[in-house]
Amino acid sequence: MAGYESSRGLRTAGPSLLMWGLSTGSPLMSAGVTSNTALMAKADLDGGSFAEDYGEESYVYLISAYSIVTGLASIALAFLGFGKVAQRVPQAVLSGFKWGCAVGVLASAVPNGLFGDGTVELKGLIANSTMAKVQMVAKAGAPYASGFLGQSSLLYAVTNPLMWSPIPALHFFSCITFIIMAPCSFLPKWFPPGTEVLVATAVATIFSVYTNYSGGVVGIIPVMEKTEVLSFFGGSLALPVEVLDLQRLLDAPLLERFGGSWIKLMMSATLLPAVNFISMIALAAMFEVEDGIPWSAPRELFAQGAACIVAGLTGSAPVSASMSRSLVSRMAGTTSQLSCVTTALVWMYCLQYMSIMSPTPKAALSAILVSSVIKGVIHPNDLMHLRGANLAVGWGTAIATALTSPTMGFGIGMVFAFIAGTYPKQIQVSAIKLSRKSC
Repeated sequence: MAGYESSRGLRTAGPSLLMWGLSTGSPLMSAGVTSNTALMAKADLDGGSFAEDYGEESYVYLISAYSIVTGLASIALAFLGFGKVAQRVPQAVLSGFKWGCAVGVLASAVPNGLFGDGTVELKGLIANSTMAKVQMVAKAGAPYASGFLGQSSLLYAVTNPLMWSPIPALHFFSCITFIIMAPCSFLPKWFPPGTEVLVATAVATIFSVYTNYSGGVVGIIPVMEKTEVLSFFGGSLALPVEVLDLQRLLDAPLLERFGGSWIKLMMSATLLPAVNFISMIALAAMFEVEDGIPWSAPRELFAQGAACIVAGLTGSAPVSASMSRSLVSRMAGTTSQLSCVTTALVWMYCLQYMSIMSPTPKAALSAILVSSVIKGVIHPNDLMHLRGANLAVGWGTAIATALTSPTMGFGIGMVFAFIAGTYPKQIQVSAIKLSRKSC
């Protein structure tokens, strides 16, 4: 979803997680590129069109430079006391923002599930349809409505089943069905959460290997050269980390993506870590209430910033706390930040063996993403429970987020909340169950 190859995501996951483990104050919270950080960064930079015009390598340097700037902004927010302000964001805005981002996840994931060549094939099909004219008019009349292009493409994809690639589509729907139904219908109740995802991915990969699968796959994961290491303590500790060329990072046309305006760049780069930190608050507060683990808003903002800076230096999109990874850490019984450090080191040193995932169908990976959000999109409980002005604010934020970008949608939602006079209340800690869903 960040706009670059899946193999790069595998190569760059370790360093930022290592920095997070060294910076965070929570023994349970883990971090990585999340759907929110990926979508927001890609939308802020209009990454899809940039990658088409200049190639993926140039885009990697662009989004990496943006990661560094967002990291610096997150650290600045830590020192400015943003943590106290963040806990007062209206719940209606958060609910609408969550739904809009979930719809964005669908728009990014579905093409790889239904078409052999994913987004590239879908764009080719749309180019010869009436939808292309609609998108052209929308782009000319509302240039900031980048989300509309994704949602209209999603609408075209799901309403033209005769154009789907049969085998990838079969993978896609089979994996979604299994992942959603397996916890209650197929797998033993004592299996840990997430087992269904591992099983679906493994089966899809085996099928791809033995049937000469023709759809899109993760692809070859380049092995790092011996020169791509960072040495410490006189060479006694060597980390297999690829650091991007610093001059190319400085030369990345980041400012140009914001019309040459430093103000627009800093607003977007500040809003991204701010919004993702707000998502982190409920997770940290839950661990404090249920596990007795205190947390510090300034420290977690600093940890998020430090991890983003390392992510940028190593070629990754911005990172933030990941709910799924954090819950798995708690389930595993972790007791210190060494859990993240150990996971990161194992990941980096074992990267050379990740080629086992090269034949994994992208349709299966898309199915995992869709399975995680589809119920919330179809039946948004948080939004449906809103009443009065909060209802208008919630759905206004949701629609704005889906049709523009996560960053702009959140800002529009805050304006709606101010106009409607919905007084901010401290974020409530929702009960997040580790047990399997009720069957």
